[in-house]
Amino acid sequence: MSKIYVNINATNGDGSKEKPFKYIDEAAKIAKPGDEVIVAPGIYREYVNPINAGTKEAPIVYKSEKPLEAIITGAEAVTDWEPYTGNVWTTTVDNEFFGEYNPYTTEVVGDWYFSPIIRHAGAVFINDLMMYETVNIQECIDGEIDTHSWKPEDSKFKWYCEQKNGRTIFYANFQGKNPNEENVEISVRRNCFMPDKNGVDYITVDGFNIQKAATTWAPPAAYQDGMIGPHWSMGWIIENCEISNSRCCGISLGKYLDPENDMYFFTKHVKSPTQMERDAVCRGQYHGWLKEKIGHHIIRNCDVHHCEQTGIVGRMGGVFSTIENCHIHDICNSHQLGGAETAGIKLHAAIDVTIKNNHIHNCIMGIWLDWEAQGARITNNLLHDNTRPDGVEPTDGAMFNTDIFIEVGHGPTLIDNNLLLSKSSIVIPTEGVGCVHNLILGGFGLINSGVDSIVNGQREPRYTPYHIRHRTEVAGFMTILHGDDRIYNNIFVQKYPVTCLDKTAKDADYEVVGTLPFDIFPTYDEWISQFDFTKNPDMGKLGEAHFGHLPVWIEGNAYFNGAKICKNETEYFENKDNTVKVELIEENGKYSLITDLYDLLKDFKAKLIDSDILGCAFEPEQRFENPDGSDIVFDVDFNGEKRDASPIPGPFRNSDSAKKFVISY
Repeated sequence: MSKIYVNINATNGDGSKEKPFKYIDEAAKIAKPGDEVIVAPGIYREYVNPINAGTKEAPIVYKSEKPLEAIITGAEAVTDWEPYTGNVWTTTVDNEFFGEYNPYTTEVVGDWYFSPIIRHAGAVFINDLMMYETVNIQECIDGEIDTHSWKPEDSKFKWYCEQKNGRTIFYANFQGKNPNEENVEISVRRNCFMPDKNGVDYITVDGFNIQKAATTWAPPAAYQDGMIGPHWSMGWIIENCEISNSRCCGISLGKYLDPENDMYFFTKHVKSPTQMERDAVCRGQYHGWLKEKIGHHIIRNCDVHHCEQTGIVGRMGGVFSTIENCHIHDICNSHQLGGAETAGIKLHAAIDVTIKNNHIHNCIMGIWLDWEAQGARITNNLLHDNTRPDGVEPTDGAMFNTDIFIEVGHGPTLIDNNLLLSKSSIVIPTEGVGCVHNLILGGFGLINSGVDSIVNGQREPRYTPYHIRHRTEVAGFMTILHGDDRIYNNIFVQKYPVTCLDKTAKDADYEVVGTLPFDIFPTYDEWISQFDFTKNPDMGKLGEAHFGHLPVWIEGNAYFNGAKICKNETEYFENKDNTVKVELIEENGKYSLITDLYDLLKDFKAKLIDSDILGCAFEPEQRFENPDGSDIVFDVDFNGEKRDASPIPGPFRNSDSAKKFVISY
């Protein structure tokens, strides 16, 4: 075990403290288990390809000597711009400069990419602002606001490129700035820190600023790019890092490269998109998708922002991982790219993944767990402003907006002790979800739709897998019946006006807050009575019951400002006489909550919820429990304070605890 030193200002180094390596990748070629690579401040314009794996007992640690002062970037500076016309300047780069990967001939395309406008994997930056690519030179010259952008003024900064005689010609509208006097860069490398092979286990990356890679579109049945990621490995820790300005994804916990099923729909078209995803799950077992080999990563204390597909993406490779204490914001705000797979966090197969204590805002979606969120827990997070700003037009191919989206899984998936403050809080075309002790200002969506299609006049069900409990092995496949949800001890506040009652609206914003949408589901007693075989002994006649809605359990919730109550809930609190205030206040980077609703809860008490009360998700027959199989007792609030034996609803134990809520991440 040794220390290896790196300093961008060094020459002819050997990795010693006296003669450090110049580049991090030099250290990555020799680092062995237990070694620590210490990187001095500076800008490292390189791709780091860690060759050797660490071990659980002796990981290989890459550490910035001073937090965030060692910058690993996928970009190169460009300083030889010449005036073209008006605010537009031009420069030319020989394509040999890009080597084997030219991001300005590589298009952002693939499975689940919906935008009719195709962009390139590269980008132009001025003073760390990712400029907006145009489809022709005239659009670049005009430099007009993009009406789809969440940051309209930023969208005036345009760029365009074309190919001629083996060269890339750039045109960029810098809005009156002289690019030769500003920090202007172009992204040229596909990744910043990511092994090019599978199985490079137990790597820690601590304290780096990682930015500006020319990543490619990362759908779930394809190899998933990121600026940094473990690439189908085990036991990585990415901590205390700033990750920003990826063309597509920031951190990838994603899938291996499977040439037989890579971008299958985009290249072959002959299998349905859902079928190729089922194929990917089953093929994963052959490629080593086991609890003993894959996942168990930790992402913590990271600032992830200004990426145009996702902040964190992953398909299968993120199982048994934890994402905690991160600040994730400004994701997919330019709307230059359009398709599924866009969110602050977008994971497929988040088996036993814990997402906790994060601050997620101003993203196209906050958290999107798609397929197999079995054992996933979203707890103690603050989510807000994950919605398109007023006056901004929706763009073709873009997804709708919400804090949390759980799609076509079978549970158990747990959402507890969160502050969900956006206009749409929880969208669940899925089953087996538990919502416990949340503060919810937006509506539920897609609780009985968003799953199956009608094709050739018949229903085409979307069968998805469920797994052996706390494992990756597939136990079975089933379509989504809807229901099997538990809604306990939440506070619902109708904060936003109800303006859209059309449930087919493009935004899919379900603005009516409360549990009213769950009226369509049976109680447990109503549901189980269908299976009395003494009264209905014919197996074939049970088909309607087998493919009917599953029951829901709703109790102990509080409703304010006209939030609507499920007809089957009997134990609840409703305030009809007052209009409560709930405001999230930001001052000097610190957020606090101002509300008077706790003064109006009076003496209402709910029951203490635990794993026994929540029971088992129906299809996988797995309890709502910790990944190690132990019980969850919801006796601690958002601030870590102990709840009473008969607690009040919501994420705080009492009014005093709510007043203590302050976060600065």
